[in-house]
Amino acid sequence: MPPRDNPTARQVRLGAELRKLRERAGKTAREAAGRISTDQARISNIEAGRSGISEERIRRLASFYACDDEALIDALCAISREHRGQFWWDEYRGVLAPGFLDIAELEHHARYMHSFQPVTMPGLLQTPEYARALFSAALPRLPEDEVEARVEHRMRRATVLDRDEPPEFASIVHEAALRVRVGGRKVARAQLEYLLEATDRPNVSLRVIPFASELHVDMTHTVLYAGGVVPQLDTVHIDAPTRSPYLDAEAELHRFRLLLDLGRTASLDPAESLSLFHPVLEGEMVWSAGVVTRQGPSSLAL
Repeated sequence: MPPRDNPTARQVRLGAELRKLRERAGKTAREAAGRISTDQARISNIEAGRSGISEERIRRLASFYACDDEALIDALCAISREHRGQFWWDEYRGVLAPGFLDIAELEHHARYMHSFQPVTMPGLLQTPEYARALFSAALPRLPEDEVEARVEHRMRRATVLDRDEPPEFASIVHEAALRVRVGGRKVARAQLEYLLEATDRPNVSLRVIPFASELHVDMTHTVLYAGGVVPQLDTVHIDAPTRSPYLDAEAELHRFRLLLDLGRTASLDPAESLSLFHPVLEGEMVWSAGVVTRQGPSSLAL
């Protein structure tokens, strides 16, 4: 079978973890190839995610690398058994860019998710109208059918939070996200009202960093920290305009855990955070020297 031209992020991750195990064991690609009766080029393609590998070969390599972490080995074998067409997001292959499939795949397999959104609401907690307004504002402008495909895909992603054993989803947003009228007054109001309902679920929480916070959190792009079935498969996804990398180096994971911890410190607790919604909806809240005061309808009213 020829190498894959466009491996998924999860296929790439499987290869990367096998490479980490090999390098930690001090083995060369040539030695690994000899252990499973293949050539060095095939090992390179496996470790790049461009070629698949069977569960039996994963276990043979793990033994060769002296890896006795059964939970990690089982998790890698589970990835190797996955195939195209197995999951709902494969329906969008060729319809949306591969990145849309990768994020759905990451969320599906996550045990928990922690996110930071500087100026927009979390994708998994967006209404269709709010998501449509965001996608319609993309530059260059998207064809209407692609906008609708993206909206549908985002709504299907959100069902991960309602399955029988849903992942924990804890998000931090800045107060600016509450006040920006994405899609206009009616859409923005409906989005806030939906968030109030969505956070009633036991696995969903939302924290808000208020304008009055004196702690600076150095995150300007959307960040998602997805906990894997084992800690070694934790992943950070950065959603930026020019690129959306997936990070798995331990130093990077540690850095973003610290940043999310700082975000939680700078934010109000979930109950206090939700209490901000009602004044914003009523258009009565202003901040003055870090103190909430009341006045007549504001120009920021939703």
